[in-house]
Amino acid sequence: MTGEPSKPGLVRAIGRWSLTALVLNGIIGSGIFGLPGSIAKLLGPAAPWAYLFAAAGTGVIVAVFAELSSQYRETGGQYLYARDALGRFAGIQVGWFFWLARLTSGAAVASLFVIYLGEFWPGATSPLARAAVIAAIVGGLAVVNFRGVRAGAGLSNLFTVAKLVPLGLFIIAGLWLVESRTPPPLATAATAGQWFDAFVALVFAYGGCESAMIPAAEAKNPRRDAPFALVAGLSVVTGCYLLVHLVTMWALPDLAQSERPLADAARVFAGPAGAAVIALGVLLSTYGWLSGASVTAPRLTYAMAERGDFPRAFGAVHPRFHTPHVSIVLWAVLVLVLALYGSFIWNAILSVAARLVTYAASCVALIQLRRRNPEADAWRAPAGNFLAVLGIVLCALLASRLTITHATIMAVVAAIATANWLAVRGR
Repeated sequence: MTGEPSKPGLVRAIGRWSLTALVLNGIIGSGIFGLPGSIAKLLGPAAPWAYLFAAAGTGVIVAVFAELSSQYRETGGQYLYARDALGRFAGIQVGWFFWLARLTSGAAVASLFVIYLGEFWPGATSPLARAAVIAAIVGGLAVVNFRGVRAGAGLSNLFTVAKLVPLGLFIIAGLWLVESRTPPPLATAATAGQWFDAFVALVFAYGGCESAMIPAAEAKNPRRDAPFALVAGLSVVTGCYLLVHLVTMWALPDLAQSERPLADAARVFAGPAGAAVIALGVLLSTYGWLSGASVTAPRLTYAMAERGDFPRAFGAVHPRFHTPHVSIVLWAVLVLVLALYGSFIWNAILSVAARLVTYAASCVALIQLRRRNPEADAWRAPAGNFLAVLGIVLCALLASRLTITHATIMAVVAAIATANWLAVRGR
């Protein structure tokens, strides 16, 4: 007798350093290249403290993810944590919001790539050329990842290094050549509302580490490597962001008026060539972020489909390349559509709103899993329950700064997720 051929499976090919590169790639995308001016406008000389406070707040969420991710060896990330701890309805809700955050982040970064490409090719921002460029970069990444996770992870590693080099050169040259100075104070002291607005903006810059935890089924040892990758990634990013802001603040007395603060600062201490290097660094950073997203985001719809919470076609694995090829194609198409429909800021703000829902749900999941499985074989965050409650409070406070438009979109997504649950609950 001959049995049916076994279903193709995913391959465990992502090691500790590749996972750390995915974390770095997931965080460092586009925000740091535009945020220093915006944060300085809100907080003036106190702006560097905002980076530290935001890092501390993000650290609370990272500790939650580190404990959760160390317990799972399956694909899915936040969707899987919520589904396991809080039930299928909550899992599908979180899955949709998590997917929305990944898609809108990808669309925002793809849009910013074209904006900075216009520095070298002005025609790139015309509608037809813009569409062609976005289709080329998103489609090219889909093809690479279609053909294997090793190639996709390798490309992510390459661009992680490529994006860190220009930032490193900017920091070293700036610290060496720019004299530290105290910027002029704001006309009036920053209000609590301005601090919260700065924090919301920095959520976009610091967010994204959770996406690296989606492809756990292709990680070699998530129990050991996930906490290391998350903590190491946040530490590197915090130091990088703080130093970048200090250099731009010292180089540009009118930092709050700059739309391209890093390029303008580099022009001050390194001339036009330095500004060009930074512009190129933005292109590498945004493309590198997309390369990491093309590895991680499609694994979410694959995980949902594998458990019957999404059309089963998206849980298919290519028999030759062992990749979730249908989910990869879906990711590329939707990122392209959102990038062509919305602007950078439209997609970025929607991404932050969706993340707050998934972050809060993950904190609740941690409390439930600790209660249900107190002896689970997992890395344990110090004072984990307290950190989870603190994370919920932080998400609620930040959500209070969102507009009615954001709330409307979130309600629509929740309704779609509920319809999804009603359609599949009998399976």
